[in-house]
Amino acid sequence: MTVSEISVSIPTADDMRTCGELFASLLQSGDVILLSGPLGAGKTTFAQGVGTGLHLNGLIVSPTFTIARELYGTFASGQPAHLVHVDAYRIGGVERAAGSDMESALFDELESLGLDEELEDPSEGTIILMEWGEQMANILSQDRLEISINRTLTHDTDTILTADGTRTITFHASGNQWDTRFTDFQKRLTQAHLSYRA
Repeated sequence: MTVSEISVSIPTADDMRTCGELFASLLQSGDVILLSGPLGAGKTTFAQGVGTGLHLNGLIVSPTFTIARELYGTFASGQPAHLVHVDAYRIGGVERAAGSDMESALFDELESLGLDEELEDPSEGTIILMEWGEQMANILSQDRLEISINRTLTHDTDTILTADGTRTITFHASGNQWDTRFTDFQKRLTQAHLSYRA
């Protein structure tokens, strides 16, 4: 059976990092990952788990003030890995507020940083991990993985997101490069005692 989506229940920050680390073991050269979720949902915590799994040469921190960071590590296969960690939230903030074309504003900014070609066609060994990148989906690789993290609402107002509570991470694959990897991911989640549904 082909699996194109998996949702994982994440009760703690440690579990979020574990999930990221397990996910990192599936990554391959050329992967494009879009990571979304509300502020404080755990995007950076998940990304830190990915960094641990890739044995990166530096810590993954929220890229909000640097737009993009490049880190180097190793794939599970032992091959060199090059991670480009991008924050799409801050780029073009004025344009977003004014309703202008966010895609173009973001792409122009990345072009000025020399990262546009990596986004369109990642070089050998490169992985793109873009936070707040959902608005870039149309111009990125057709074979990509979209990850969304949701967290619980408070019972008081039902509008304020809490720092506590279980998160749900949904992995949604576009293209067919993730079929066999999702099968492996399910096995790893089971071994780590993380609850999921496909």
